Amino acid sequence: MSLDEEMFQKGLAARKATLGAEYVQNTLDNADDFHRPFQEAMTAWCWGFGWGDDTLDAKTRSMMNLSMIAALGKMTEWEIHLRGALTNGVSKDEVQSIIHVIGIYCGVPQALECFRVAKRVFSEGEA
Repeated sequence: MSLDEEMFQKGLAARKATLGAEYVQNTLDNADDFHRPFQEAMTAWCWGFGWGDDTLDAKTRSMMNLSMIAALGKMTEWEIHLRGALTNGVSKDEVQSIIHVIGIYCGVPQALECFRVAKRVFSEGEA
């Protein structure tokens, strides 16, 4: 197995563990020739190289991602990573604290967007 393939497989495992195997497989299966190279590179680089480093645990990485993605204002990705953070053991109370910090550093409107998404995601879990 080449280094690229090894990194992709490592990334694929990490990505599926955090975001869910069905979601990840569906994303890859639905990638066309235009989008597939990016999906493969991102799986190897972000998930294989970045998440594959054992220095930080998955929960800590998820908490960092929530903060960074909120700072970018990418709420679709924030919702995906909120679900992954919950899978990785981030509690509702920890999410609340993360959103408080997002409000301080990224502004109240961004924190409100995060609260809206979190409320929806949390309510789905209660249904």
